[in-house]
Amino acid sequence: MLKRIYLALVLLAIAITTNAQNLQDSRWELVETSGDVVGRHENAFVEFQDKFYLIGGRGIKPVNVFDPKTNTWETKGKTPLELHHFQAIVHEDAIYLVGAMTGPYPKELPAENIWIYYPDKDKWTKGPEVPMEMRRGGAGAAIRDNKIYMVCGIEYGHTSGVSNRFDCFNLKTNNWESLTKAPHVRDHFSAIVVNDKLYCIGGRNTSVHYKDNFGAFFSATIPFVDEYDFKLGKWFTHKSTLPVPTAAGGIAAIGNNIVYMGGEGMSRKAYAETQCLDLETREWKLLAPLKIGRHGSNAIFYNNKIYFAAGSPNQGGGNMNSIEVFTVKP
Repeated sequence: MLKRIYLALVLLAIAITTNAQNLQDSRWELVETSGDVVGRHENAFVEFQDKFYLIGGRGIKPVNVFDPKTNTWETKGKTPLELHHFQAIVHEDAIYLVGAMTGPYPKELPAENIWIYYPDKDKWTKGPEVPMEMRRGGAGAAIRDNKIYMVCGIEYGHTSGVSNRFDCFNLKTNNWESLTKAPHVRDHFSAIVVNDKLYCIGGRNTSVHYKDNFGAFFSATIPFVDEYDFKLGKWFTHKSTLPVPTAAGGIAAIGNNIVYMGGEGMSRKAYAETQCLDLETREWKLLAPLKIGRHGSNAIFYNNKIYFAAGSPNQGGGNMNSIEVFTVKP
């Protein structure tokens, strides 16, 4: 019995090592695509029934759908209003937009309602109202057990009101609930749930402004990793911080690793770093960089590949329509 347990532990260690090595050996490649796609940033990028949906971004833009089997883009209808700075959530037959902004820079307002997109019908519906005290944009959003969790964000565009609120929307009852606040304020980031824990990685404090430097917030990035344990109902902050802190990067989970890529910060160009958090050791390592540094979009992990599309190549505004892929050997 002891020999079997020992052998199992050895095999597990080999698997973990191999997975880590495969991540280290992987590289980003630009994808050659066909079909029309609209360049954008501060948008969502999410997988639904084996296709990838590029939604929102500054201005009123159509939904673009990417088929990873054929590398082709398809154009659907436009959003019902300008929606940007949000993380999309898939639930049953729809895509939910929670924690979005609307309007022009820098005094964007938070969306008053959840917006729901039905891909099969190419149809939009105005969903439940977000309570006034919970409204904010640039927030992280994740789903677990028929509940959407919205964490942090900012109340008033790029001016003020950065938050560490943690709220929950029950998709079955349509009720909102306030939960224990996160350890750190942040906005311009994406949240992710892995192994029954929610992680806040990246982002910044966009409320930071100086007398002669309104854009001081670009340097106010948040290096801390905050983790919420659903079973314990408690927040924890990791000792190891994000090696290259940025805001508005993409995020994806691969096994017991979280990969964070791109983002914006002090540099005039978007960052190309790919950073990997091992959830067992809670240590970070750098992986191969993006082909094009980008921020203001989300990432998708699908069939052992991370896809990262659209976004801005510069600090602040800029629209790209390219897509790149990070292939992980099984």
